[in-house]
Amino acid sequence: MNAQPLYDLTPLASLLGLGALLALGPLAWIYWRNRRSAPLHRLQALRLFTLFLTFDLILFGAFTRLTDSGLGCPDWPGCYGNTSPLGARHAITAAQDAMPTGPVTQAKAWIEMIHRYLATGVGALILMLTVASWRNWRARVRSGPAGRWVELSPWWATFTLFWVCLQGAFGAWTVTWKLFPAIVTLHLAGALVLLALLAVLVVRGSTATVPLAMSQPMRRWLALVVALLGLQILLGGWVSTNYAVLACSDFPQCQNRWWPEMNFQQGFELWRHLGVTGTGEPISFAALTAIHYVHRLMAYVVLTLLAVLAWQLNRLAAWRVHSRVLAALVGLQLATGLSNVVLDWPLWAALLHTGGAAALVLTLTWIAASAAPVTRAAVPATLRARAAALPEQTESGGLA
Repeated sequence: MNAQPLYDLTPLASLLGLGALLALGPLAWIYWRNRRSAPLHRLQALRLFTLFLTFDLILFGAFTRLTDSGLGCPDWPGCYGNTSPLGARHAITAAQDAMPTGPVTQAKAWIEMIHRYLATGVGALILMLTVASWRNWRARVRSGPAGRWVELSPWWATFTLFWVCLQGAFGAWTVTWKLFPAIVTLHLAGALVLLALLAVLVVRGSTATVPLAMSQPMRRWLALVVALLGLQILLGGWVSTNYAVLACSDFPQCQNRWWPEMNFQQGFELWRHLGVTGTGEPISFAALTAIHYVHRLMAYVVLTLLAVLAWQLNRLAAWRVHSRVLAALVGLQLATGLSNVVLDWPLWAALLHTGGAAALVLTLTWIAASAAPVTRAAVPATLRARAAALPEQTESGGLA
């Protein structure tokens, strides 16, 4: 296993071809299902499907990490220089025999490669989405403005394509840097940013979207909650990648104390390999406790602010559905977070916790994109009429 080079580009062409084939199925289905629709409607269907598949990819990435399959194939982009674990079965078997509980097994290799296949397919879909966005933009320029309330520049889709390529690079570094905690955490954060970018494309690219007014104080409150949620997700990723979930197995105390022994310097030394300090010494249990407990304390703050935001939005008729989805996700995160602690980190709870974090990012992005400021001239008459039909709210109520 050690003789295998970390980067082996031999299967790169076949993997890219496989990703294109995986993307062709959804593309053909979308085209057939919307064959009588306008090009803009087909483009929106492609955006929605890509968003859905990206959410699934995030969950499968969490499954890959939680089953310790991140090094199931110790090289990149293939598996021992092969397109699939089938071609690498002899090398995998040798590695598994040498270390039966080690990072390389037949099952883990398949989990890791399926994750790579899905990621390649998502990348191919985003490439097609970018091409279609530019074609649609040029057609719109030739035909003149249609009076929609917003028209996202195709550069947004182009940046999304750049971002998914950057995610691919972080995926490679995750393997070749041997699960380096900072790289793994940034890879998770980047996946959620990709989800948010696609969500904006879906919301702002829909002709059915009605702009919902929101007061400036509410916008600032939303921005604060989004920023703190982002920080909390980074802390959660740091807990997971350092395997610090079980440092505290009781609640609400930790190790039967309100303030357990913690080593913040070691715990939050960012540039170090997994399980050791920057000087190569084994990381202490107090450091793992610090990682876990900071995430828990921050969770109290963030969940409270999310609950307050849901309550404020529920007071406004236009945002009532969004508020209830947000409140349900807050409850899910609280329940799965507690389950991870008191039930000894079960796989289902850890997956739901990651999925809940992704859903929170998606929901808050949806709210922010729907509340994007628009000018009256940019809103067609039908949308202005629908927006005007919403109950008027005062500035203190949250609507402008």
